[in-house]
Amino acid sequence: MAEHLTKTDFLEKIFDYENKKEWEYQGELPAVIDFYADWCGPCKMVAPIIEELSQEYEGKVNFFKIDTEAEQELSMAFGIQSIPSLLFIPKEGKPQMAAGALPKDTFKEVIDKELLG
Repeated sequence: MAEHLTKTDFLEKIFDYENKKEWEYQGELPAVIDFYADWCGPCKMVAPIIEELSQEYEGKVNFFKIDTEAEQELSMAFGIQSIPSLLFIPKEGKPQMAAGALPKDTFKEVIDKELLG
């Protein structure tokens, strides 16, 4: 199941952007972060896909959700302008952002190629 992140969780588990200028991922596994809001229709379409993928990739990829309404500072730090926005974080290297409600096949393709490839 996708874990909801607060700013404190994010700084600890993903990246401490307050103290580090260069991206440095803190996690043990690659990750996908879903930036969403409760009022967002396309976000509601993505939510069950994220849950399915979190089960399919359990132990290989971590899935997180960030409520852009509750965590506005995190949204600004990543320049989130439209939701859903998804951040794909490989174990090594820079994360990649994708905006919009992606179909499940596209998620799997990106995860398999960019995060597990």
